[in-house]
Amino acid sequence: MANLDRIYAFHVASSEYFEIVGNECSLRLKILTRLEPSQVFIRTEPDNEEQLIPMERYSKNDDWSFWQAKIAILPKQTNLYAFKFIVDGFQYWLDATGEVKNYPPERDIHFRFYPAYQPASWVFSQVFYQIFPDRFYDGEPSNNVKTNEYLYEGKPVVAKKWAELPDKNQGFREFYGGDLAGIRQKLDYLQELGVNSLYLNPIFVSASSHKYDTIDYFNIDPHFGTNEDFAALCKDLHAADMHIILDAVVNHTSERHYWFDRYGEYSEAGAYQTKDSKYREFYNFETDDPESYLGWAGVKTLPVLDYSSSKLQDMVYKEPDSILRQWLKPPYKIDGWRFDVIHMLGEGRGAKNNARYVREFRKAVREENPEAFILGEHFFEASKWLQGDQEDGAMNYFGFSFPVWAFFAATDHRNQAIKIDASDFSFLLARARARIPFINQLAQINLLGSHDTARFLTLLKKDIDLMKAAVTMLFTYIGVPSIYYGDEVGLEGETDPDCRRTFPWDRDNWNMDLFSHYQKLISLRKNSKALQKGGFIELYADGDIFGYARAYANETIITIVNRGKPQEINLPVWQLGLSQTSAKSFFSQREFAIKSEFISLKLNQGSELLIF
Repeated sequence: MANLDRIYAFHVASSEYFEIVGNECSLRLKILTRLEPSQVFIRTEPDNEEQLIPMERYSKNDDWSFWQAKIAILPKQTNLYAFKFIVDGFQYWLDATGEVKNYPPERDIHFRFYPAYQPASWVFSQVFYQIFPDRFYDGEPSNNVKTNEYLYEGKPVVAKKWAELPDKNQGFREFYGGDLAGIRQKLDYLQELGVNSLYLNPIFVSASSHKYDTIDYFNIDPHFGTNEDFAALCKDLHAADMHIILDAVVNHTSERHYWFDRYGEYSEAGAYQTKDSKYREFYNFETDDPESYLGWAGVKTLPVLDYSSSKLQDMVYKEPDSILRQWLKPPYKIDGWRFDVIHMLGEGRGAKNNARYVREFRKAVREENPEAFILGEHFFEASKWLQGDQEDGAMNYFGFSFPVWAFFAATDHRNQAIKIDASDFSFLLARARARIPFINQLAQINLLGSHDTARFLTLLKKDIDLMKAAVTMLFTYIGVPSIYYGDEVGLEGETDPDCRRTFPWDRDNWNMDLFSHYQKLISLRKNSKALQKGGFIELYADGDIFGYARAYANETIITIVNRGKPQEINLPVWQLGLSQTSAKSFFSQREFAIKSEFISLKLNQGSELLIF
């Protein structure tokens, strides 16, 4: 066996290594020259049976030998491939997790691509900013909810003062006054920060403050403004070369939606009122008893929709004036949808035929806007929705948030203690990357937290150095970064509803060091093709330290994070094949020399970025 601690070969499905021409795909691979493989193959399974295709070496230098071959593609399904090479009579493999010695690698960690996939190409250069509208800024006090204005779940709603903390006993009945006018008035702030895409939590008519119980999909909630106000916001954003996506809550409705009509509020009887209602088929009633309907996660205020109804399909996505299509058209022209609990919708219990409807959503949305972004909310592993035929990307809790929480904050998604080191961290990240095509990896929405989780700074017990290290990863890891409003100034909060505090607009209350850190990294990412489209190369994973590179064309950026005590390391960079003899720190501008294919550096707790 070759006397090597680690075989190194590299391939990523970017334009340098991957090209589809007609019915063939040209694949390229680089292998360390000193390995001198006698044979190199591409492994595919075109008919669910192994096929080995010999590769030819087309170039060589002192560091690398370059190999290529073509494979036939199956145009309307996911194509899989891995690489096998023979060194000194022994075989080695390269799959989407890296070098492995399995024979052969597992199918679910092969490289993969879906030839018919058309990405929303604008997404790769974006930095998203998530706004929970009621808590961002009150731009028009005259439309605010008033205390006792109406009842929600039998109790009066409450108007809160801006700086008051949310009360878990009030929850969805608390309102602070944030609105669309407030977002428009703070566009200068968003541009100062540098973000270029907004994701808004639900803005349609609803009685709750969270608005995931929609009463009317075709009108903006009057406490947020009007349809005309939203059109004006969209116009301002697009004029500023910014994008906007909205929350599509189409797995369930409010019990007060006229289709359901729990309380008999409408002249035409809804599904709850009579089994003869034309909307009865829109919902999942298990008997004639009106109380037998399914509610999301058992919550009876959120009756679940049943997509076996062709009339419901027309209303949601098929007809020209359907819910998903209307907001993609003028005068709004939103740039995509974030689909709430998209994995749960379908026919009856068990989300039957879910994939069919997600594909049809995609088809309808893309008919209105070929560049619309289709984003799914999945709190857990979502690879089957991310093969190219359904979603562009997912809220990347599984592949980014959960591993980051575990590594930096020693907590899992249930706020229970967990202890992992950098090698475990590496495994969790690689496991998630490997199961989806590279182009979809680039479109994953990475986040440190959201309206459904505790604020990350709170999980870190206010440790700013660790927060900054995690933020560095947010902006340099593969995928698209998303900021939950207020994180950039040090806003804290426990789990819902505390994580939905109001934005503190008094700058005296901001952590300006953290704010500056965000600004610098936003600017870097918006101007870096390596961070937008580059491959991912792990360099170091030991103890408290994790390091990786992103590379595209002639640009390479290395990220190293240290969650622990100061430590000196020798960072191996020979895998990168760099011609440069030094690198510059993005944060300090200090020069680091490359000696014998390593960079020696002392790392304090926090992060370092090296630019080549």
